[in-house]
Amino acid sequence: MPLTRSFKETIQARVKRDAAFRKELLRESVECFVLGDIETGKAVLRDYINATIGFAELGEATNHSPKSLMRMFSPSGNPQARNLFEIVDYLQRKEKVRFSVVASIRRGLAQARKGMGRPADAVFDELERADAGR
Repeated sequence: MPLTRSFKETIQARVKRDAAFRKELLRESVECFVLGDIETGKAVLRDYINATIGFAELGEATNHSPKSLMRMFSPSGNPQARNLFEIVDYLQRKEKVRFSVVASIRRGLAQARKGMGRPADAVFDELERADAGR
């Protein structure tokens, strides 16, 4: 489903005025990739790029053509891991943030949200039992 122009404008306006939202948008795209939700990760990262530096500046910084980058993050795009990590690294440096991958409750919650795993209550109960046993 294509995004409406007003939604894109709303996201771009919020990104320009709210640094925390901008960083969270980048974090969300990385988390989607890590959790295996490639389509959502590409869509969120595409929105982030469009709302911040644009594909022309990203292309110049990463030595990729803007058209190639746009195809990479299109719904049918299939970015190579090398290119994806290079782009995420550049965007993190530009945003002055650094994400790391750690085992956490987020994985269980994300799986529960997507219906791939147990309900969130079961995850919380198990974690509470494990903490009580320590």
